[in-house]
Amino acid sequence: MQAYIQIVTTTDTRETAMRIARFLVEKRLAACVQIDGPITSLYRWKGSVEEETEWRCVIKSRSDLFGEIRDAIRDMHPYEVPEIVATELDQVAESYRQWLEDETLPHKEP
Repeated sequence: MQAYIQIVTTTDTRETAMRIARFLVEKRLAACVQIDGPITSLYRWKGSVEEETEWRCVIKSRSDLFGEIRDAIRDMHPYEVPEIVATELDQVAESYRQWLEDETLPHKEP
């Protein structure tokens, strides 16, 4: 059975988050991307503690598409080291699982 994942990435602007989300959904690499923010992120970067306002993308997809999603995020992301963290979904409602499968398959022309 196919495995499903939820990927999280954060960006510097809502526009960047929207660009990544739209690309992933239009290319059928993700069935859904939820964007929330602004959020406050505190992190250590190059020896200093930083505080930034960010936008979070929560991406729903198939685990076999992770590499393509990771590469697409890296290509579009302004950060030197973008957050790209995937969690495998071990419990998914059947109807949602089917929707994920249907929306991430290559589009078939009639």
